[in-house]
Amino acid sequence: MTTTRFAPSPTGWLHIGNLRAALFNYAIARQAGGTFILRIDDTDPERSKEEYVEGIKDALTWLGLTWDQMEFQSKRLDRYDAARDRLIEMGRLYECFETPTELDLKRKKQLNMGKPPVYDRAALSLSEAEKDTLRAERGSHWRFKLDLDRIEWEDGILGPISIDAASVSDPVLIKESGQYLYTLASVVDDVELNVTDIVRGSDHVTNTATQIQIITALGGTVPSFAHHSLLTGPQGEGLSKRLGTLSLHDLRARGIEPMAVLSLMARLGSSQPVELRTSVAEVVEGFDLSTFGSAPTKFDVTDLEPLTARVLASEPLSAVAEEIAAAGVPDALAAQFWEVIRENIATRAEIAGWWDVFQARVAPEVAEEDRAFVAEAFALLGEPAYGPQTWAEWTGAVKEATGRKGKSLFMPLRHAVTGRHRGPEMADVMALMQVKPSLAG
Repeated sequence: MTTTRFAPSPTGWLHIGNLRAALFNYAIARQAGGTFILRIDDTDPERSKEEYVEGIKDALTWLGLTWDQMEFQSKRLDRYDAARDRLIEMGRLYECFETPTELDLKRKKQLNMGKPPVYDRAALSLSEAEKDTLRAERGSHWRFKLDLDRIEWEDGILGPISIDAASVSDPVLIKESGQYLYTLASVVDDVELNVTDIVRGSDHVTNTATQIQIITALGGTVPSFAHHSLLTGPQGEGLSKRLGTLSLHDLRARGIEPMAVLSLMARLGSSQPVELRTSVAEVVEGFDLSTFGSAPTKFDVTDLEPLTARVLASEPLSAVAEEIAAAGVPDALAAQFWEVIRENIATRAEIAGWWDVFQARVAPEVAEEDRAFVAEAFALLGEPAYGPQTWAEWTGAVKEATGRKGKSLFMPLRHAVTGRHRGPEMADVMALMQVKPSLAG
């Protein structure tokens, strides 16, 4: 059975880059009728926070990405202990004593000599007596001993990958503090939870190579790997320093709709055009991992705005009933109100502003040269209730009284009534006006 996982660290809000991994893995699992696991990678007790765990769950729920199983790495430490002991017994995990400063000096020396900055495995030549002496004076960390062969796999996006293990340092699996690093904890989880497919960022390619050897050493089955391209800004700039403004938490607060996010991210970076979908099931059905390329993918947050407007324009009344009621719209007018404004809002937050228009609670926008004309026009407008013919009858009377016509007639009146330069048909606007507009607003 196909099993995928999304494995965020609860050290911050989920951002748009994280979502690519979540969505891709979710779609693969759902297409196959398999299992999607949400795994919280919280082995770092200093940086992991409960509020971010809740934020991850809230963001995925908001998007409609439901999980079948939830795991916390902090509750699986005994499994990592067992894997550690097995690897030590096999001679594949060894203790090292270099400080960060000493390692940095080694790297600089290798680079100066024109050699790759690969760990020299000096710790393997230490005697037990030497290790005891070092343990007494400093801490230690543990590295996985790589087989110095080529590591190869067929990547679901990048194609054939081949990495010479001799060009890679033996990865550190356990920090001096005793904390298990991602490289070990993730492998143990993937093996024991029977994960079959993993999609993650292309910055993990080298990490994947070392993990394949650890999986094999632990007797696990190597999953199918795919590495998606990393997001950049519109001009190709890195997003790393801007991700705080691209968190799903912030996008939601800005009024971006979930289906706008999913529709864009399910196609961005692929050979397929972005198509607005109406449900998560439609997004999953149209997802095709093979269409994604390796080139950096440009992301512009402003692309989510027109998609959000299109999502809202297609929503039934039931989907916005809560916001309409909160704006104060009477139930009897809700359907008419939504039909009139639905194509004229960018976010749900703008719904209430249109009810203010129909209550004549907005400041009229009137050019100084039009004030006398508008005052005369308002004097010719009767009191509500108004109907579908009110606009035509009123503007006809104003035209006859003032001689104005065309844009010079209609636009100043639109601006005066709505305080806006564009919006629904004015016949529909007037039919919903509950209070007679005035220059006072």
